[in-house]
Amino acid sequence: MTKTLLAIRHVAFEDLGGFEAPLEEAGYAICYCDMGLDDPFSGPTPDLLAVLGGPFGAYEGDLYPFLKDEIALIATALKRGTPTLGICLGAQLMARALDARVYPGRAKEIGWKPLTLTPEGEALLAPLENLPVLHWHGDIFDLPDGAVNLASTDICAHQAFAIGDHALAFQFHPEAQARGFERWLIGHACEIAATPGVTVPDLRGDTGKYAAAATKAGRAILQNWLAGLA
Repeated sequence: MTKTLLAIRHVAFEDLGGFEAPLEEAGYAICYCDMGLDDPFSGPTPDLLAVLGGPFGAYEGDLYPFLKDEIALIATALKRGTPTLGICLGAQLMARALDARVYPGRAKEIGWKPLTLTPEGEALLAPLENLPVLHWHGDIFDLPDGAVNLASTDICAHQAFAIGDHALAFQFHPEAQARGFERWLIGHACEIAATPGVTVPDLRGDTGKYAAAATKAGRAILQNWLAGLA
């Protein structure tokens, strides 16, 4: 039987990427909701909610009022036990929905580098052990009450967290893939230019070196998590 997946998207190029295929293979019919255009409340409750990345802060509800409704939607899903997946901004919005603080970090983290897995993260995130993954964020969040921290980097203590078996959040981008990555370089051109030490050639070159292995590992992690939902 087909299951429904509502993917909340904030910018067109930050989609489910490499996660689309394993989600479809697991029987999910993917419906994208583009914030600022579509209404995420217009349809029935999905079997899985995915909240994707974006270029603004989870705390900027005064500038982007839809964020307040989006956080309320996520909070309701988490309270119901609806399987919920968050990536980058999506993870930060999940943290906000759980009453945790989201705020600017001490430096932007943009580019490819490996994670340090926590003991709790070693089982679920083992495919990413020692593999560079894509980071693209300036904000960080406190670990929500009841959440288990799964990974960190030198400047970001909380890179992934889980709540029970039904909620999984990534600060980094395990869905990123080489296909379509040029859209990221176009869409984030101003941010790249304004961030010291970050360049388009380096990002393009590192994506060519690391994306294939990271995408494969990210898909394996997602497949294991989906199997746990069943």
